[in-house]
Amino acid sequence: MNVAALAADLRAAARRSDHRRLLVLAGERDAGVDAAFDAVEGAAIPDEETTIVTTAEGFRFERVAPNHARELLGTTRTAVIYDAHEDFSPNALGRLVGTVDGGGLFVLLAPPLDDWPDRPGSFESSLAVPPYAVDDVGGRFRERLVGTLRDHPGVAIVDVDAGTVERRGDADASAPARSTPSTPPAGTRRFPAAAYEACLTADQSRALHALEALEHSVGGTDGEQRDAEGEADEGRRRAVVVEADRGRGKSSAAGLAAGSLAAAGRDVLVTAPDRRNASDLFSRASELLSALDALGDERSGDGPLRARSGGRIRFAPPAEAAELPDDPDVVLVDEAAALPVRLLSSFLDGPAVAFFTTVHGYEGAGRGFSVRFRDELDGRDHDVTEVTLSEPIRFAPADPVESWAFRALLLDARPPVEALVADASPSSVDYRALSPEELAADEHLLREVFGLLVLAHYRTEPDDLARLLDAPNLRVRVLEHEGHVVSVALLAREGGLDAETRRSMYEGARVRGNMLPDVFTSQLRDEEAGVPVGYRVVRIATHHAARSRGLGSTLLSEVRTEFDGDADYLGVGYGATPDLLSFWESNGYETVHLSTTRNESSGEYSALMLDPLSEVGRALCDRHARWFRDRIGDLLAEHLRDADPDVVRGALAACEAPLSLDLSDYEWRVVVGVAFGPGQYATAPRAFRRLALAALVGAGEEGEDGPDGEPTLTPREERLLVRKVLQTRPADAVADELGYVSARQCLRALGDAYGSLVERYGGTNEVVATERERFGE
Repeated sequence: MNVAALAADLRAAARRSDHRRLLVLAGERDAGVDAAFDAVEGAAIPDEETTIVTTAEGFRFERVAPNHARELLGTTRTAVIYDAHEDFSPNALGRLVGTVDGGGLFVLLAPPLDDWPDRPGSFESSLAVPPYAVDDVGGRFRERLVGTLRDHPGVAIVDVDAGTVERRGDADASAPARSTPSTPPAGTRRFPAAAYEACLTADQSRALHALEALEHSVGGTDGEQRDAEGEADEGRRRAVVVEADRGRGKSSAAGLAAGSLAAAGRDVLVTAPDRRNASDLFSRASELLSALDALGDERSGDGPLRARSGGRIRFAPPAEAAELPDDPDVVLVDEAAALPVRLLSSFLDGPAVAFFTTVHGYEGAGRGFSVRFRDELDGRDHDVTEVTLSEPIRFAPADPVESWAFRALLLDARPPVEALVADASPSSVDYRALSPEELAADEHLLREVFGLLVLAHYRTEPDDLARLLDAPNLRVRVLEHEGHVVSVALLAREGGLDAETRRSMYEGARVRGNMLPDVFTSQLRDEEAGVPVGYRVVRIATHHAARSRGLGSTLLSEVRTEFDGDADYLGVGYGATPDLLSFWESNGYETVHLSTTRNESSGEYSALMLDPLSEVGRALCDRHARWFRDRIGDLLAEHLRDADPDVVRGALAACEAPLSLDLSDYEWRVVVGVAFGPGQYATAPRAFRRLALAALVGAGEEGEDGPDGEPTLTPREERLLVRKVLQTRPADAVADELGYVSARQCLRALGDAYGSLVERYGGTNEVVATERERFGE
């Protein structure tokens, strides 16, 4: 075996095609490390262009710990050595492959390939959530990974224990020619020529030219807005959508656009799920401003990047950016697929916005973004420009290592094509429980299931593929239409924990894979919450071509039927929106908790809901619903003061813990005085809060209507109770939000609403009757 010579041949072939090659060094760790040194030397790769990702220390080139692999995102290396012996994860593998430059080598140190599926590491240990042990974790993902290594072009395998070359990694050494970027003529462009000269592909040039629509929207150098024919186009809003696979330079294009806009004096607001996602954008913008001699004061930390023209580029987290602070001229949204539609819609209120999203990869699902958001975008009065970047930046097209990563990690997984499921309905589908063995044995089925999960949720990532195949606590249930998956639910078994685990959780220990018992026990102080066995709906997704037909509800109904008698409850936790609250309530789930902090990326408060299946589950649900009912009034006045009133209404409506009124005679007199006379709301605020909660908790269920069968309150009146009474907002602010002409009219409407509540709740009370007579009621 001559690893150095093999590595030299691999790199020579890679450089001829401007592709990469993958070298697997399988066997015991020390032998693999020695062979990796030989490979780097044989391939003549300088130490400064090499990174090893490992838990071990003492290397002459850069070392990065596996749990810091994310730090290499956006960097380019000629050789990356990934030690998969101890701390291997699919996510890290996906991140690291993308950092290798064309003509470079990705070196994977692995256990003997025949043994690897049966050698669990730290990642597999993380899948052994209580009450399961590591012996319960499967090896199907590693078995599948080994299979792709052994038959994919461009992958060489060396058995370092036996000293033999198993595969030489032959692949087509030819590659499509790279495109040549171009600069539009001066009369047809608004961005400076230097921005186009910084582009690396024709795709990037084309994307940058499309992004000039943002400058058009906020006015060109002549201060006017013009349409394509040169006519004045004042007030026209514009949106640009840029989609690309990883490594196509979309963030760089965003940075060049941001720098061009700032150089022209524009205020550019940048947002992304994580500040690190925007680092490349800011780097490219800074480089362009420097090249233009337009860079202002040096950027301090995470502060704005300023241009001499007065323009600036600043970052804000998604929830903050959605408020459009300081009225930016342009908003750039990177990794847009990772944000909920509610936030994305807020950015459309600005004069110009661009959305950048990854089509395939663990950062997000561009396809999901387009499906979920396009209806919203098409419904707005925006000129929309769309552009797709397909040519890679770091290497030539048709790179075998990229196609291997896509295949091994299912980065390109898609649900069935629309035509195959377009006619699906609750009457045409079959319910099916899919075992991990079935998924591992049927690549087509696995791709359909995983593709739907990717489409439905931006956080579906390579680690989730391994969980799907190997995690002992997960269950997969689907609806199939004519043999194709049209709806999927991913369930996690939770609870059934022993006394010692419950005690440690109560005292603050985190117990993986038991989200609902964890919150109930550690936060809500219920040490017995870990006793019942439940199944939490981690994800549920229906094909976009068959939505709004009841398939999601059909799937949940089938799940309930299957687990009724085998579990104590079904549960769910999610970022609460009015539509989602309505969906889960309509399927029998009851609110038991609303978080008091917003999710940093989605900007939503999380709701926890339960659907009891047994007496034990009913007891758990009932006591947490009561506790939620009893604390929510105080939370709304403080920690949840900014919650969407329709989220509050939905959460309270789905809480099955009706509030019994205990108003004193004095409080009833004050309430009647406000409703029918000259009373003051502030005289007895507790009474008004109690009545508001009584009206909103369980609303929508039998018994909430008034005597004539009509709803007691209108939706607007319910929002008024939430905003003014429960969240204690000023009357003038509530009036503006809810469309009352003045604070006085708002308070008058509040009195009318309480008049309806007096009718409903005080009809048999003698004090109420007496007070109403005094006001002629």
